Amino acid sequence: MPEWSQAGGWGLLAGSALLLGAALGWFVPVPRRVIASIMAFGAGVLLSAVSFELIAEAHEQGGLLPTAVGAAGGAVAYTGANVLLARRGARHRKRSGAQPSEQDAPGSGSAIAVGALLDGIPESVVIGASLLTGGPVSLVTVVAVFLSNVPEGLSSAAGMRRAGRSSRYVFALWAGIALVSGLAALAGYTLLGGAPPEVLASITALAAGAILAMITDTMVPEAFEDAHLLVGLITVAGFLTAFALSHS
Repeated sequence: MPEWSQAGGWGLLAGSALLLGAALGWFVPVPRRVIASIMAFGAGVLLSAVSFELIAEAHEQGGLLPTAVGAAGGAVAYTGANVLLARRGARHRKRSGAQPSEQDAPGSGSAIAVGALLDGIPESVVIGASLLTGGPVSLVTVVAVFLSNVPEGLSSAAGMRRAGRSSRYVFALWAGIALVSGLAALAGYTLLGGAPPEVLASITALAAGAILAMITDTMVPEAFEDAHLLVGLITVAGFLTAFALSHS
């Protein structure tokens, strides 16, 4: 199978976990405390992937300066875009119980959709770019993104249902984002092919910075809201799970 199709396939697979999580959040009456606990686990998984896969790989490829500049740039870009979306009603897009309805905040549905794309694209680009090193795709990154996407989709879909959004809107949104995830992974592979190691390091670190900002701004608050007494323990469990995968 050509590597470009592998890139798109792995990105689509990781993104499809959002649709799986959304189905669970819509059809299964999962208690909010359980949703928060799953979100904490997903946050731990992504934190480990950022630390031991993305940042470590970027540093190995390009050194400290491109890694630091890229990570800071990713965090700034994500935060700036997130501030704009928050003003349109997408501040709590991953919350299972605090999302605004369209009546309360007109246009919030579109803002949530854009915000969900903002959250998923950096992860997918990194999956595609990981094939450019000449080896197989980073399975740890794919697994980490997949495991973290399930609680993201679950929590967000549960919140959308409580906010009165239709099943058509919810599943069209997550199916579309899964497709875009595959395209973003394909873009990460095709657009960055032949780039110098320093550029690849900066892009990988940029995605890592954006993901880290996303974790602390959207995933951790949901986890803390309903599982604050156990959130640290659950997050460490997710962190160690991904760490074990990266060293197996």
